[in-house]
Amino acid sequence: VQLVESGGGMVQPGGSLRLSCVASGFTARHYDMRWVRQAPGKGPEWVSGINTGGTTYYKDSVKGRFTVSRDNAKNTLYLQMNSLKPEDTALYYCARDWPRGPRGQGTRVTVSS
Repeated sequence: VQLVESGGGMVQPGGSLRLSCVASGFTARHYDMRWVRQAPGKGPEWVSGINTGGTTYYKDSVKGRFTVSRDNAKNTLYLQMNSLKPEDTALYYCARDWPRGPRGQGTRVTVSS
């Protein structure tokens, strides 16, 4: 089982990024998959997820700005992040059955002017 994230970087406030998470060793659509972030000096918090039925859910602070999606053919999870704010700065990782299941190493997002 492996999860590999990409797409992070540095962006100005108001900018956008698209994160990807390629899953291998299992079929992602058979599990609850989440995007989780950990800001410097803080604990991890989930920000978005998609369940086996395709229902998506979001932390209140990202609703309307972030969109999670899944490409079943590519076994890949995405997180489109728009209108980014400095408080979105964190290490973002995808996880299966969080917090108990496997997770990736993460991709860093920095929002700063």
